[in-house]
Amino acid sequence: MKLLYATGNRAKLDAMRSRASGLDLEILGLADMDRKAPPVPEDGRTPLENARQKALAYYDFYKVPLFSCDSGLYFENVPEELQPGIHVRTVGGKYLTDDEMLAYYSGLAKKYGDLKAGYRNAVCLILDRDRVYESMDASLASRPFLITSRPHSKVRQKGFPLDSLSVDIQTGKYYYDMEKGQTEQLAVEDSMLKFFKDLGL
Repeated sequence: MKLLYATGNRAKLDAMRSRASGLDLEILGLADMDRKAPPVPEDGRTPLENARQKALAYYDFYKVPLFSCDSGLYFENVPEELQPGIHVRTVGGKYLTDDEMLAYYSGLAKKYGDLKAGYRNAVCLILDRDRVYESMDASLASRPFLITSRPHSKVRQKGFPLDSLSVDIQTGKYYYDMEKGQTEQLAVEDSMLKFFKDLGL
């Protein structure tokens, strides 16, 4: 079946398409649609509220089966007012570029030491108005990892700037230095796909 991934982040779309390649799903992106949806506000208090908000807005516009995801980033031993939560790219009301994100989060790690971090993730899937499924289960959360102050020397992947600061706790390796099979085990997309499979997609 065809399923629209309601995100404007090309890197996230490509990652999901790659992970879904073994399923009977064709993942479409917003660029595949014949008209452009108006901007969708993301002013929920949690990743699930934002995922639901986006999914409902895009479904009302396109009327096709789709899903939307949202994430919140949380650190241990960092003051509450500095927790990114759902505002990973927005600091002090300013939307950060990839370069600005690197500078901001490496600065936090420099101030507080390597940050033990984790993403809490949510998904909302709409097949039609009577079949709306959502989750923010712990199984969707990322494995804990470290954000370091020292960016990897490798050219970063556009759309995922924090990967160049991310270090696997178990191996001590940057994500960029881990073998493909190892990094795939870290992919939240796997949990999202299990969510789809459990629904019979």
